Amino acid sequence: PQPKLRELAGKRLTGYVNWQRGRYLVHDMGMLERITADMLAQDPDHVALTGDLVNIGLEKEFVTAQRYVARIGGPDFVSVIPGNHDAYVRSSYRYMAATTAPWMTGDGAEMPAFPYVRIRDGVALIGLSSGVPTAPLLASGELGEKQRRAFAKVLTEAKEAGHLRVVMIHHPPTRKGASMGRGLRDARQFEKIIASHGADLIIHGHNHRQSVVRIKGPEGDVPVVGVASASALPGSPNHRAAYHLYRLHRADSKVGITMQVRGLLASGAIGDVATETLA
Repeated sequence: PQPKLRELAGKRLTGYVNWQRGRYLVHDMGMLERITADMLAQDPDHVALTGDLVNIGLEKEFVTAQRYVARIGGPDFVSVIPGNHDAYVRSSYRYMAATTAPWMTGDGAEMPAFPYVRIRDGVALIGLSSGVPTAPLLASGELGEKQRRAFAKVLTEAKEAGHLRVVMIHHPPTRKGASMGRGLRDARQFEKIIASHGADLIIHGHNHRQSVVRIKGPEGDVPVVGVASASALPGSPNHRAAYHLYRLHRADSKVGITMQVRGLLASGAIGDVATETLA
């Protein structure tokens, strides 16, 4: 939406100028519609949106975002976490919570609080919030000590309950996961939590490209997977619009995870890009 002049104070001004100078050519809403339709045609059991529903955190942007999320499905079917653009300025997350709270609320809770936990068919979906307001030209994130302590606790509880653990976070949660000024400030502490408590799969956004790295867990390496933007048109194959389909299963004491990448092909069609066994 067209912002009011008073809404462009501070960081929003640089973001708006960036959009007008060419970022709008990168992200196409028609492509987003095609990606979404293809995703729903695969009949997924659950959908995870790992942040950045909006651009400069305007109140009217979140109204549009809420309509989009609702079209994908209800809160039982879709889980959302904030990205750095969703917390662009101090007021932005308040607008997000007012519009998308049901999709960010854990089982048995009445309002969003992070981390949240949702149990679906033996899988614990653990939603974290790394989106924090930053100065202009910065896009870093942080969990904070309180959220990290609670995160370690829910990882333990989910494992004791026998659930597979899928962690959703916006920023890549590794020390080399993003360029300077764009990374997770407490990535080192996050890695220590996983090394101690473990997880089965960690998914993130933020970098707008497909990536797979692994970090140490108590019972072996844990896959950390980044996804491309669902609306991106240009760029290399790893940057073009895509989404991931994960299939998780347990055989005896072993966990199996496969990832199917579907997205925009060089031909302009949407189809299979890659398939990878993660565990």
